[in-house]
Amino acid sequence: MLDALMDDFMVRAALAGIAVALAAAPLGCFVVWRRMAYFGDATAHAAILGVALSLLMSTSMLAGVLIVSLIMATLVTLLSGRGYAMDTLLGVMAHSALAFGLVAVSFLPGVRIDLMAYLFGDILAVSKTDLAIIATGGLLVLGLLRWRWSALLTATLNEDLARASGINPRREQLVLTLSLAVVVAVALKVVGALLITALLIIPAATARRFCHTPELMAVAAAIIGGISTTGGLQAAYWLDTPTGPTIVCLAASLFALSRVSAQLSRLASRTAPDAPDPRKRVE
Repeated sequence: MLDALMDDFMVRAALAGIAVALAAAPLGCFVVWRRMAYFGDATAHAAILGVALSLLMSTSMLAGVLIVSLIMATLVTLLSGRGYAMDTLLGVMAHSALAFGLVAVSFLPGVRIDLMAYLFGDILAVSKTDLAIIATGGLLVLGLLRWRWSALLTATLNEDLARASGINPRREQLVLTLSLAVVVAVALKVVGALLITALLIIPAATARRFCHTPELMAVAAAIIGGISTTGGLQAAYWLDTPTGPTIVCLAASLFALSRVSAQLSRLASRTAPDAPDPRKRVE
């Protein structure tokens, strides 16, 4: 029964999307809190260079993407705070890695690949093996974040407080960047290098409007990410549109609705009549 169900490509695609969303949600919360959106772009763009190197060396695609993503994450972490402006550093590395990757692919002799699938994802082509890899990577990231959750929160809140509590902020930043590299590697097949950052940031930014604790925000972001992936998958099937971009479009629509809802709620609170003061005697 289970094998027959897993033979349905839509079921595999939905499970892969949910697995990526569950792993990306808590990680995306830290990306939002730390204002690391551009860092996610740099790591994701480096994945294309990993694809080119894996084809050149005839090795596993996942291994090539993961290694290059880990190198990029570690390099950015080491260079930050050493006289380089972070936004400038990330801009140079993100676009350089993407450009070198695209150029390297064009030089590969006798190799034909669908770059659109790596740039924007091909979730409908997820196989059972791909699904197992995505689920394993997602569980690894969730386990790591669960283990380091308190330390990561403290280091995000205040580095001086973290040091006073015996926590090394740079070590926690490295944990976060390595987790991001793993998510990028396993999510490349689902939404592609250019859309991974959107799946990280948009659900977390949407959940931020309604949540008052970090844990609740992570759970809400996971739910929003799951709705975006499954709903976007279904919408792409109905509308015959690219699946990865459709998933991101739905996530963006949910974010826009959250903004409108917040604005309407704020406007209603301003225009509501003041409650009568019970201490005043009605004449």
